[in-house]
Amino acid sequence: MISFASDNYATALPAVLSALSEANVGHVPAYGNDPITKSAVSLVQEALNTTAPVYFVGTGTAANTLALKVMLKDFQSVIAPDTAHIVTHETGAPAHICGTKLLTAPCENGKIAPETMRELYNKEAFWGIHSTEPKVLSISQPTEFGTVYTLDELAAIRSICNELGLLIHMDGCRLYNAAATLNCSLAELAQYADILCLGGSKAGLMFGEAMVFINHQLGEHFGRQQKLGLQLASKMRFVSAQFQALFTDDLGMVAAAHANRMTQRLWQGLENRDQVEAAFPVESNQMFVTLPQHIIAPLQKAYPFYVCDEQKNLVRLITSHDTTEQDVDGFLILVDQLLD
Repeated sequence: MISFASDNYATALPAVLSALSEANVGHVPAYGNDPITKSAVSLVQEALNTTAPVYFVGTGTAANTLALKVMLKDFQSVIAPDTAHIVTHETGAPAHICGTKLLTAPCENGKIAPETMRELYNKEAFWGIHSTEPKVLSISQPTEFGTVYTLDELAAIRSICNELGLLIHMDGCRLYNAAATLNCSLAELAQYADILCLGGSKAGLMFGEAMVFINHQLGEHFGRQQKLGLQLASKMRFVSAQFQALFTDDLGMVAAAHANRMTQRLWQGLENRDQVEAAFPVESNQMFVTLPQHIIAPLQKAYPFYVCDEQKNLVRLITSHDTTEQDVDGFLILVDQLLD
């Protein structure tokens, strides 16, 4: 099956599988006290140009939720776009486990603007001790719509967060794709976060995500919080080995750049078709497009993908590290056949 449904459907990178096999030799200390984990942490730190503590966890939902739990007191709240993954697709885990209030607003193309942040902050803070204290801004880079915050936009967000006393949680499950789009380093993006949740699974790992405490103080006691949050793997070397591979020879960036190119190839093949329109700028490895209603079901049968809005015939198409030009071209050929 070739799918455009999600990069979660994709295979693991061959180098990642090799790294897992190579790690499966002999006995090493457990719970991250092994040389492979130490090496992976160093590679991530080097790539992000930081000495920040790095921890590996099992899932993106766990990373986001534990990050927010670390950043918040029980009377504090989170500002986020109303399309944020922590709001729409994590079964309420952040609010449930952190006991926090999520302050949201509609945002253009999934990106929150400084004026929206200020409005949400002032509206909540107006009532003083009778309201929560906004403390964290949560953003996704790229956004849930595949759009990418520019470095200037991130700098503006950082500036207003400093003014309002907000910490920044960055959901970077596809951060490599954003860096490839902007032709910048991961470090240039990570500098704007206090805690960065750095993707693994969507980037070509079999499993695992990383949490990077750019704000070092927030990571001081995370070892125990990781255990308390059910995310301390005993055989941590098998998570770490994958990140070691991902950060060797820029593998993660190379894979993301390829996925981005496949999305651009797909969009260039679709954009001049009748009744096909992009709902948002096509900037990373995700795109949201309207398709003629009668071709959606037969397309899905051959190349699975999600329909986001049946009324608007809006679908989401995602490419991955293992998407080929032949996959894209086959999809486009079928579109032409169905439109004839």
